[in-house]
Amino acid sequence: MINIGNPIFSHKFTSDPTVLLYDQKVYLYTGYDEAAPGVQSYIMRNWLCFSSADLINWEEHPVPLQATDFSWASGDAFASCVVFNKQQFYWFAAVSHRDIPGKAIALGVSETPTGPFRDAIGSALITGNDIPFDKNPMANLDPSVIIDTDGQAYIFWGNQKCYFAKLSDDMLGLQGKINTIELPGFSEGAHVFKRNDWYYLTYGYGNPEKVAYAMSPSIHGPWAFKGILNELAGNCETNRPAIVEFKGKNYFFYHNGALKGGGSHRRSVCVDYLYYNPDGTIKRVLMSSEGLR
Repeated sequence: MINIGNPIFSHKFTSDPTVLLYDQKVYLYTGYDEAAPGVQSYIMRNWLCFSSADLINWEEHPVPLQATDFSWASGDAFASCVVFNKQQFYWFAAVSHRDIPGKAIALGVSETPTGPFRDAIGSALITGNDIPFDKNPMANLDPSVIIDTDGQAYIFWGNQKCYFAKLSDDMLGLQGKINTIELPGFSEGAHVFKRNDWYYLTYGYGNPEKVAYAMSPSIHGPWAFKGILNELAGNCETNRPAIVEFKGKNYFFYHNGALKGGGSHRRSVCVDYLYYNPDGTIKRVLMSSEGLR
């Protein structure tokens, strides 16, 4: 497939991008919106995987993971994050739990970036029982994982409140307590990364969601709110950013409802250039139908 503009793909409705750099390629993992025309609800059963060496020519791989690959899950393939660590690929994903009320965070593992991925634990990594003080059934959404420069892994996630915690050395559990980050307008869709000496936390802001971001000199904070990164993305109430540097340029992945028949429940992943100011802050993203052309 050749990317001739935004959205990147037109043969399927894709959502909630997360990006991994590995072996000189970009691996783009997305949700798959399957709601029929006129159906105003999320119907998401699995995730998709695409790869590219230039962000123009894309290869689609077989479905790498389904929500029901986790035997304890009832379904619902919400936003996810894939990282490479300790010679394996770890897929953190939000799903619905069969027995514990609310959403849960699952963990899949594979020896290759294209999968297939399998349940790494045999149970959920995080459930509503881990945050009993939060009665929001959607609290465990949209995980984002960062491997810090010292090798320590951290997970960020949440809906209406932003949580973060250390991951254990084997990546299969939490280490220590769950912490809360106070961020203006935090809705969901956290994406955390590091560039030079700064940590960045981007997220869906308000409702409908723009994308905002905060910066910190430490993964532990304090986080300083820096403002809006991009405005509302077309006819879509949600957004979930992914930011990556590849071959000397910076890119901003997101989703909108721009495809014919699209909308909040039939979304499409897009990509545009991203630029930094000399002090490390980020310039507002100019969303375009031309994409990288």
